[in-house]
Amino acid sequence: MSGMFSRCSSLKELNLSNFNTNNVTDMSGMFSECSSLIELNLYNFNTDNVTNMSSMFSACSSLKELNLSNYYTDNVTNMSSMFSACSSLKELNLNNFNTKNLTDMSWMFSGCLS
Repeated sequence: MSGMFSRCSSLKELNLSNFNTNNVTDMSGMFSECSSLIELNLYNFNTDNVTNMSSMFSACSSLKELNLSNYYTDNVTNMSSMFSACSSLKELNLNNFNTKNLTDMSWMFSGCLS
């Protein structure tokens, strides 16, 4: 799923709550540069097998809130630039994030000005 919705600059809302992601290992850049995205529903996303989330939401400059409390991140090793340049992001719920296996968190929140 790497780069799947990347550069969808006119996309304003997306509901992927029933998207089957059971076997996905790479979500890097999945929503990067979706600059008009204001609503993103990832409620039932299964991230059990994901190892790479780098730049997943980078440059989603219109996104104001994101709830990732249901994300299972025990196997993730790379979250570099995951939220970089999310300049409007004011609320981010990472309650259940487990970062014990991360090897790269560089620039994870770079440019999160709000």
